[in-house]
Parts: sequence; C-alpha cells; structure tokens
Amino acid sequence: MTDDTPDSLIPYDEIVQEALRAVVGRVLGEIQRGGSELPGTHHFYITFKTGAAGVSIPAHLKERFPDEMTIVLQNKFWDLEVREDGFTVGLSFNQIPAKLEIPFAAITAFVDPAVDFGLQFQASAGEMEAEPHEDAENDAETGDDSGDDDGSNVVTVDFGRKK
Repeated sequence: MTDDTPDSLIPYDEIVQEALRAVVGRVLGEIQRGGSELPGTHHFYITFKTGAAGVSIPAHLKERFPDEMTIVLQNKFWDLEVREDGFTVGLSFNQIPAKLEIPFAAITAFVDPAVDFGLQFQASAGEMEAEPHEDAENDAETGDDSGDDDGSNVVTVDFGRKK
C-alpha cells in the first residue's frame, strides 16, 4: 500500500471491532449457559472503560478507577447475565459485593491466560490515550499466573484510519 491509499467509505475497523466484541459475548454466553462455571483452568481478565456509556459500577469503584478497570472472572463471581449488548456480573472487592453492568462496546481487552488467548480493542477517538491505573484487585484467586504473557495470541486490530 502507498501513502496515496484513499480513505475507505466502508468502516472496516468498526465492523471488525464489533465482530471481535461478539466473540467476548459468545464466550460469556457459553459460561452463563453452563451454569456460570468456568471449565478447566479458564479464567478471564476483562478491561473496560469505566466512563463509557451504559457502564454501571459502584461509586467507590468509579472513584478509584475513573478511566479504565480490569476485572477477573475466575472463582468468585455470581449472577452472570449476558445480553446482546453487554453483561452484568456480581464480584467482590475487598470482601464487599458489587454488581457491575458492562456493555461490550466499553471493553478494551479480553484475556484468557489459561490458553494464552487475548483480544485488544481500539478505544474510540475521544478516549485513545488511557491513563495508567491499578488492577481492580477483586477477590478472585489468581493461581500460578504471573502475568508475564508474551502476547503471542493477542489479536490487535488497527487499520490506521486517517483523520
């Protein structure tokens, strides 16, 4: 491709992002249908924009994570409900139960370290640069995962749209 490539009139990047977010929905839907039990050693790290439209989290979490937050679905979660546009789940933070509502459009990353699988999503133009943040530290057991992942199975989509 050359620098003279015209801008596409078809929003390929948005279409692909939407399709990849549907993968997250399908995986979570399979877990819900299976009685909210994760098979084998599967567990998920889900990162999302806390200020995105439709996100509902307790005020103390929003205050602690004003931009982005990562949750862990592993041992201690409940009431997983998956809808077409997002999901709700119960989690515990410092032994305090909380219900979170997260639209798929707010998700920026989905990782299943048990099988070295991950998806990263581009933030919308208004929120391209995320501020550094701490992990959510919800009360899931982390097992032996050290987080030292080389990202070999992470899918990143960036079409480099001209502005």
